[in-house]
Amino acid sequence: MRVLCLDIEGGFGGSSRSLFFSLKHLDRSKIDVSAWCKRDGPIQQLYEEAGIKSGVYPDMPKVSGLPRTSRNVVMFGLFAVDWLMAKGFRDAFYDALDGVDLVHFNHEALFWLARDMKRRKPKPAAMHIRTNIWRNIFAKHQSRIVAENTDARIFITENERETMSRNAGFPVDGDILHNIVEPSPLGTLPWELDDSFAHRKSFLVGCLSNYAWLRGTDRLIDLAVLLKKAGRDDIGFVVAGNVNLTRSLPGLLGRIARQGGGLDEYARQCGVADMFTFTGHVSEPERILAAVDAVIKPTREANPWGRDILEAMAAGKPVISVGRYDRFVETGATGILQPHWDVGALVDAMAQLADNEKETERMASLAKDRVAEYCDGPTQSEKLEAIWRRVAETS
Repeated sequence: MRVLCLDIEGGFGGSSRSLFFSLKHLDRSKIDVSAWCKRDGPIQQLYEEAGIKSGVYPDMPKVSGLPRTSRNVVMFGLFAVDWLMAKGFRDAFYDALDGVDLVHFNHEALFWLARDMKRRKPKPAAMHIRTNIWRNIFAKHQSRIVAENTDARIFITENERETMSRNAGFPVDGDILHNIVEPSPLGTLPWELDDSFAHRKSFLVGCLSNYAWLRGTDRLIDLAVLLKKAGRDDIGFVVAGNVNLTRSLPGLLGRIARQGGGLDEYARQCGVADMFTFTGHVSEPERILAAVDAVIKPTREANPWGRDILEAMAAGKPVISVGRYDRFVETGATGILQPHWDVGALVDAMAQLADNEKETERMASLAKDRVAEYCDGPTQSEKLEAIWRRVAETS
């Protein structure tokens, strides 16, 4: 069976890493698989080492809905131009279809390409739904196009399936396939922190996220302010990712952004810079995980199940996050899950974690077991192969 996978990243994001682990565990005596990536990145070396054919196609056209209508108008307008400029990619893609039995679109941002393929050169198609698409008129059309132009939908949790069904206005069926996560050997090489910072902090909390308002990374500064007031400046934060701020942010964040500052400057102006280490982009996030005692995802989207959370749990770290879905983060078992952001209660809970090493170790062990149960590579890859074969046989 010949399968072509389209990846909008190059190993820099969760969807790309998840696809790699899925393909790595396939029985390739039965599946001839190749991956086309939009971006050049670390994933190409991993594919080469695993003996999987891959290529980089920067003109691969992709777009996905955003929360605000004005942003969607701009985004889809730019995409129309990208689509026209991507004629070379589309021609190469349709030529390649002669040699494949199924196309796996690894992100819902490829929905328009899936629609075009359905009309120009139909092939059995599966699409992996990786995010909760925002609910608006653009999301409605995107969800309907996905449902009507793919033969199988694969969701990372039940939440994405429910969201797509709400957006489409009708039930969208599909399989649940949790992201595969594996501990990395890089986890034995902790990120080297500044000695003075490391010596002053007995409990370190990591955050793996480029800054965005919806990801809520600025909430860490609120936490640090209260922790410091409570005399708990023994707790520190290690933030990995881009900390640039956008000019449209509210209040002090926006003012700092308009002056060219970032989240690190926001922490300084709030008087808690000494409680943070900002590493910038890290190509080996496993090393950050090895250096911290717990991981936090202060999301404003209430989605405590992303790849950053799963990789933290696989590394044996309790996770702190926000939302109601407790398949992975569960209060008292694998970490702390708040239904709604409550900075005061969270400060108390973090202090208790910092003061109770045995409790932290217990949660760490349960976190690893939870990920092993739901995110096992061979098991999830077998499920993916079964979905592909079902689609190929019935389409």
